[in-house]
Amino acid sequence: MKEELYVIVGLGATGLSCARYLAQQAIPFAAMDTRSSPPNMAEFKKQFPGVPISVGKLDDTLLDRASKIIISPGISLQEPAIARQIARGVSVIGDIELFTLCAKAPIIAITGTNAKSTVTTLVGEMAAAAGVKVQVGGNLGIPALDLLSATDVELFVLELSSFQLETTFSLAPEVATVLNITPDHMDRYATLENYRNAKQHIYSNCQVAVSNRDDPLTDCGQQYQKQKLSFTLEEPQQNEFGLLTKNNETYLALENQLLLPVRELPILGRHYQANALAALAIGHGYGLPLEPMLQTLVSFKGLPHRCQLVRERQGVLWYNDSKGTNVGATLAAIEGLGSAIEGRLVLIAGGVGKNADFSPLVMPIARYVRSVVLIGEAASILAAVIGDRVEVSFAKSMEEAVAVADNIAIEGDSVLLSPACASLDMFNNFEHRGEVFTQAVQGLTD
Repeated sequence: MKEELYVIVGLGATGLSCARYLAQQAIPFAAMDTRSSPPNMAEFKKQFPGVPISVGKLDDTLLDRASKIIISPGISLQEPAIARQIARGVSVIGDIELFTLCAKAPIIAITGTNAKSTVTTLVGEMAAAAGVKVQVGGNLGIPALDLLSATDVELFVLELSSFQLETTFSLAPEVATVLNITPDHMDRYATLENYRNAKQHIYSNCQVAVSNRDDPLTDCGQQYQKQKLSFTLEEPQQNEFGLLTKNNETYLALENQLLLPVRELPILGRHYQANALAALAIGHGYGLPLEPMLQTLVSFKGLPHRCQLVRERQGVLWYNDSKGTNVGATLAAIEGLGSAIEGRLVLIAGGVGKNADFSPLVMPIARYVRSVVLIGEAASILAAVIGDRVEVSFAKSMEEAVAVADNIAIEGDSVLLSPACASLDMFNNFEHRGEVFTQAVQGLTD
């Protein structure tokens, strides 16, 4: 009989959490990474001395010994060495599958191309405000398996990526949602339909499905027979959260029940209104009372790098939306902020394009943007798509881009860093990109 050996593929934060879990369970394991110097290599060796590690090209000999492969989200199932193991019948799962098999409390599962982190955080804070002992993590913050060490947990709220959902089979969330779907990771998915199918997997065994009425790609389909809720930026219908206007005041609403004036939300823009409505629908689906949920919406100040207000200078607001790593996110930021300010936007964009189609940005840019400053690998591609609709400038660094934007923006405008691209051509990650932007903005002097 084949010896039991789990092989962890990928030594990022997820891989390290898998190693901790397997060690606690006394399950023999080995680890590997496609990178020659994985970021957590030193920490791994310190915590797990004697555990075999292979780096660089995936080791077929070690994989052939695996009774189960635990794959990190950053590694594609189409990777030839992994595809061969799948063809051999070896079980390939992710950290969320391991988590699901051990979690003793109900799960709220949240996915979508954009706004996952904000909505996940909001729902977690709503649950805490309602007195629920909640743990929040997954693709956001704390890896899911590390959440299992907490005691007396009454609810887990997980942000899940499409990559994580591909390798999860036993998830049965109390509430599940796909917030939105726009093209992303087209370097990993052959078609938008493949990407959508990966996201839709979250609904498979849920008790309550929450969808976005404004995005038909999020609809869980006719085959889903359990409870359905939805949210919309239009007037809500039955089992919907949406926007209602009464006496020239717009409110968040549940069906025909007015809940909260939009002006009381601390974050500008329709994109945040959508996030607020999504969080309300999810929390309501789980059974959280409305009052603590509404209190949370009023007090929530947003997450770093997600349309985060950095500074006001000479009548110009500066926003860091470095988390805008795809076209859909940047589209939401442009439309959300553009429709909420008196002036126009100066947009800083560019980076690694991920084979994206940038054409959906053209009309919102023409409508809301005064000028675009482009950086990174995709700068020339973006410039070609934008054409002569607005003024376009190029910068070789973030500091230069900030200086150029500062010269262009006039009182009443907002400068928005929302790249529509990944960051790894110039920065360590999107957080690093946002930090460099913030430092440059804070360094501007009169």
